[in-house]
Amino acid sequence: MRISHFAIAALLVVAGPVLAQGADAVVEAARASGLVGEQADGYLGVVKSGGPADLKARVDAINIQRRAIFTDSASAKPGVTVADIGAAAGCQQFRNRVAVGHFYRDQTGNWRQRTASAPVVMPSFCG
Repeated sequence: MRISHFAIAALLVVAGPVLAQGADAVVEAARASGLVGEQADGYLGVVKSGGPADLKARVDAINIQRRAIFTDSASAKPGVTVADIGAAAGCQQFRNRVAVGHFYRDQTGNWRQRTASAPVVMPSFCG
């Protein structure tokens, strides 16, 4: 998937609500512990097992909310897919949400950890 810079900017306007979601304290603690991370497709993923028993269910609930936002946003823009909105949100999340020490799943499906010397590798479609 390749999204133009203009398209990304336009999609981020509609994907913005996903970035402003209320935080789940358990998921945020799991993110800080390296159990949960952002993915290039705009969804959260479980990096490794561990943590609270309901962590996967909490991640799934957040992803259901994100998908609903992506779907609503895509339906308002002719020719834009749910995946396009998710990818635009993923770009924004990678820029703004992946802090040093956090994990993220790159465009190739590999989990990486951001370090001070290894910034986030942005997907090619982010521009």
